[in-house]
Amino acid sequence: MLSISRKAKQFLTVLVKLLIVGGAFYFIYGRLAGDESPDWLRFREIFNNNSAYLYAFIILVLTFLNRFLEIIKWQNLVSSFKAIPLLQSTAQVLSAMTAALFTPNGIGEYAAKALYFEKAQTKNIIFLNLVCNGIQLIIAVMAGLMGLAAFNAYYPVIRGSYLLILLAIVFIVIVLLFTARNFTVRGYSVQKIIDKVNALPKPIHRKNTLLAFGRYFCLIHQHYFLFLLFGVHQPYPDMIAAITAVYFLGSSLPTFQLFDFAVRGSVAVLFFGLMGVNEWIVVFAATLQWLLNIVIPVSIGSYFVFRFNR
Repeated sequence: MLSISRKAKQFLTVLVKLLIVGGAFYFIYGRLAGDESPDWLRFREIFNNNSAYLYAFIILVLTFLNRFLEIIKWQNLVSSFKAIPLLQSTAQVLSAMTAALFTPNGIGEYAAKALYFEKAQTKNIIFLNLVCNGIQLIIAVMAGLMGLAAFNAYYPVIRGSYLLILLAIVFIVIVLLFTARNFTVRGYSVQKIIDKVNALPKPIHRKNTLLAFGRYFCLIHQHYFLFLLFGVHQPYPDMIAAITAVYFLGSSLPTFQLFDFAVRGSVAVLFFGLMGVNEWIVVFAATLQWLLNIVIPVSIGSYFVFRFNR
């Protein structure tokens, strides 16, 4: 078997780090400097209103809380087998975001986090990351379905029969998962996953769920205050219903995390267009949310990628 020298390994490590960070910033630059980038001169107009500064402050606080709660959530899950300090959890979460930026549905996140632990813990880390993302997905689906039903009652975006079909599909999938939970594929089954999830200590489960709800609250209201920043003052229930529906539908489509803003922004234009919101405001809100939740954490995560040592 071929053996790689120490210097060659060091060179390959540096090369991989440069590719990850360089690729991330190349794609970010392509979005911000491309032909479809927003007209940032129009963004300055909104700060003529004094309340805009208050909304901007609230948005920044929610942005920080969104990512901070994710870091606490990961620290909490890892504590099931090993206690890690907050800084280490921060490094793992943000560097994983950087690695996941241009992988389908953020798959690179799983591999990046696993690299911070012993090889024997790889399966456990992947499982904990599934639990971390799984509870977030469940909350997004449940809230999104309720938001979609409520929004559709006042602004018909899809036929009532199609909505019933969508709800029926979700219900059938849930039923199949439970009825076929003992069906095994390569040694894995739904029942085994459920048993493994239940094996986690109850306090960790409760804290994970509460933090996931907190993250979702921050994310949804960050989008809501972005619309207030741009002078959109639609009724609060209508806005929240539309935002949860857009987040659900946008997250349901398979895509690269890098283009998540484009997919969700396209869905948002359709939904908020029915409410009479100007298209450029919808696009600006989606772009700013992408900048705050993806670009800034990835920029910080790039530092941790360069500092990473196996």
